[in-house]
Amino acid sequence: MPEHALPADPTLDEVRAAFAPVIGRHAGFDGWSDAAVHAAAVDMGIDRDVAMLAFNGKAIDMIYAWIDGVDLELARRLPADKLGAMKIRDRITALLATRLEIMAPDRESLRRALAIMAMPQNLARSAKMGWRSADRMWRLAGDTATDLNHYTKRMTLSAVYASTLSVFVNDDSDNFADTRAFFDRRIDNVMQIEKVKYLAKQRTEFTPSLSRFIGRLRYPAR
Repeated sequence: MPEHALPADPTLDEVRAAFAPVIGRHAGFDGWSDAAVHAAAVDMGIDRDVAMLAFNGKAIDMIYAWIDGVDLELARRLPADKLGAMKIRDRITALLATRLEIMAPDRESLRRALAIMAMPQNLARSAKMGWRSADRMWRLAGDTATDLNHYTKRMTLSAVYASTLSVFVNDDSDNFADTRAFFDRRIDNVMQIEKVKYLAKQRTEFTPSLSRFIGRLRYPAR
């Protein structure tokens, strides 16, 4: 991920955004810890006390900022005009594949992050991260649903994304071929679900309404 340059008088949010990818590199060796923050501060030539203040020594805050950076980098690599020419299945495939490509250099950091995210005290925050990433991917894919589909699409994709990560961190195949095959199958499942929902909606729209039919019997058109 490209590193963000800090302005002259940065806010804590700007510090987090700038530090997150650098901390992500060090977390593979130092864990999501103060040591990783200190190493990132040295790399960036920033006072480490400022960096420590941004994260309050909390691993989950470091991970939250790192995943946010992955989301932003994904949007940079796959803008709307690039995705727009693809079919919906290809868009989702490209988004997931590119996410893994972004995180591949820091796979050990990801492994450690997943262990921290699975801790009971972090489950709610982890679920929020997964939902946020799924929401951003669907938006990049051009989804504008505001009904129940909005939620089901994100729930399904967040589940696919989470299960894909668990395969990815342990994948020793060439170019992560096993991971790619895994999420290809899961995306097929997502598309099948979307197709079933579409067909069900079509049937509902074209099914005669009993109440309308009775109403017409009572109040025939003149």
